[in-house]
Amino acid sequence: MSEVTLDNEIEVTSKESVIDIKKNKQKKGIVSELYFNETNTISELSHSLHISIPSITALIEELVEEKWIVETGFGVSKQGRRPAIYGINPKEKFVLVLDINTHDTKVFILNLRNQVIFTQIFDLQLKNNPSFLETLFTLVDSVVEQKITKGKKLIALGVSMPGLINKNTGINYTYKSLNSENKSLGKSLEEHFKLPTSVINDSKANAFGEYRFGLAKGKHHVVSINVDWGIGLGVVVNGEIFDGASGFAGELGHIQVNPEGVLCTCGKVGCLDTITSASSLLKNIKDGLRQGKVSKLGEYKDRIEDINLEMVIEAAQQGDAFAIDIIHNIGLELGKGLSIAVHLFNPQIIIIDGVLSKAQKLIVNPIEHAINKYCLTDFKEDLRIEISQLGENAKIYGVHTYVVENLLKTA
Repeated sequence: MSEVTLDNEIEVTSKESVIDIKKNKQKKGIVSELYFNETNTISELSHSLHISIPSITALIEELVEEKWIVETGFGVSKQGRRPAIYGINPKEKFVLVLDINTHDTKVFILNLRNQVIFTQIFDLQLKNNPSFLETLFTLVDSVVEQKITKGKKLIALGVSMPGLINKNTGINYTYKSLNSENKSLGKSLEEHFKLPTSVINDSKANAFGEYRFGLAKGKHHVVSINVDWGIGLGVVVNGEIFDGASGFAGELGHIQVNPEGVLCTCGKVGCLDTITSASSLLKNIKDGLRQGKVSKLGEYKDRIEDINLEMVIEAAQQGDAFAIDIIHNIGLELGKGLSIAVHLFNPQIIIIDGVLSKAQKLIVNPIEHAINKYCLTDFKEDLRIEISQLGENAKIYGVHTYVVENLLKTA
């Protein structure tokens, strides 16, 4: 069975020796260790990966030559030569990340140290039709052409998007029109851009980012709620991201909370999404202003459609009662939904991610109030509720991590 080398540039034939296969896995292990732990000496890598000093020295020399890693300095030594410290090379290999949602499409380029070196936002909303894909290709092509001509070597593509994404096939069952002849969006992107491509649900991307680099790092039981243009949940169980049978676990936004409510985009009525997402917040704000609600935002009554999420949050933080009430009600409903997750998963921490996390305590306080009201006392005893410290970067880091982990799989 053929296998791809570390940098996915040379195909390894079925005649490859067992020694070469083992060597390739060890090199992936070194890169993975440096990716997640930033820097290490040869001795530290030898100890953590259980590879002899002479062997790991030779492997590191090859990885330096292949421009995956670089020497970053020297460690402390009580006697003799100071040991060299190695880390990921930030200047040679890059990952293209697409954050696709119903509000816009963001394009990022990151180096292998998780540093964002390029960002561009396009006014392209996710639509369930093939024309979306054609437009996406055109926009991303312009970015790729621009960056490649400037010497950026792209080695992989990662995509974050909402929807039911099958972890085995990559097919998004929520946006079926983006698949063609049982070919997933990821496969279409991979063929178009000639890059290994990984697609992940946006809420799971948040959870990955938090688990590897944020508040969930080192935790074994975590709930990460993505309060964005839709509502999603990422769950860490026993130190692993929980996928469910097909990868669909975490669709908290589509539990029914109001049987007499409004129609959701999923086709059901009264989903949590319809009353707690950023989209529903803006709708409620605009509807209220049209009905004559008193608010600082009333100055936009003649151009209500210009009101955006940042304006609403700013108004609330400045004491606007109408904006505060809307955000407060959203927090209460989120807290009710999260109380179900707390009883199911018994987390150590709930991390609030997504665009509405910018409301800080205005959203956290009512969530805490609802959880205190609806959860059994013993479940709340050791539970913390925190706003993500990574902010919107949690999702981007999560996609990047997912891509790198797929590249570095040793099985």
